[in-house]
Amino acid sequence: MNLWKLEWVRLVRTKRIVGLLSVYVFFGFLGPLSVRYMEQILENFGGGVQITVPEPMPADGIAAYVGNAAQIGLLVTVGIAAAALAFDAKPQMGIFLRTRVASVREIITPRYVVVTAAVVGAFVLGSVTALYESVVLMGSLSVVDWALGTLLGSLYLAFAVAVVAAVAARARSVLVTVMIVVGVLLLLPIIGIAPAIGEWLPSYLVGAVDGMVRGVAIGEYARATSATLALTAASLWLAVRWAEGREL
Repeated sequence: MNLWKLEWVRLVRTKRIVGLLSVYVFFGFLGPLSVRYMEQILENFGGGVQITVPEPMPADGIAAYVGNAAQIGLLVTVGIAAAALAFDAKPQMGIFLRTRVASVREIITPRYVVVTAAVVGAFVLGSVTALYESVVLMGSLSVVDWALGTLLGSLYLAFAVAVVAAVAARARSVLVTVMIVVGVLLLLPIIGIAPAIGEWLPSYLVGAVDGMVRGVAIGEYARATSATLALTAASLWLAVRWAEGREL
């Protein structure tokens, strides 16, 4: 069994793929539903008090999904990616794998690609669910804009997994890897408060699905897209270099 098939089998047998799909699809279903019936929900919790909320729009359902995916979904993503990419966290496992390949790149590449494919697949499936729910409950929206925005959101997730790979090459445990990566990913939106900087950061792509279904032109995400591609490549390069120089 080669390392590509081994990584896929490990992802399936540990049920991590089920966890990914469950989280993203659940929020894809819940987000638009909660937006559509928010007024009724608030009235029930308000003890019969009349509460008026703005008329929900289809884009609001997408926004609700993105908000949850960018928080809980991203946290689950980082945890699963760290479990796969921090293979040196257990020295015995690290030694076992390293002595069977010519380069550590042969270990990192299949793990990165398989985990990223699973994460992106789960995100897209959740986004499809959110699109369907939003259209059925609140009206139509541009499928083309939704698809392009989902693609940009997927690019951000690929970047996040690449950051995990780089950090895992230096960190001593899965937990430490998760904590550092979450800290980095939380720091980016804070740095991006300044518009001139924020438009260049990968975190700007998180809201691309919501933005594009609301009419934002794809060109607005060009700078963030180019920076994300460059940072993803740089993170993977660092992951290989640091892993090769690591002492077990």
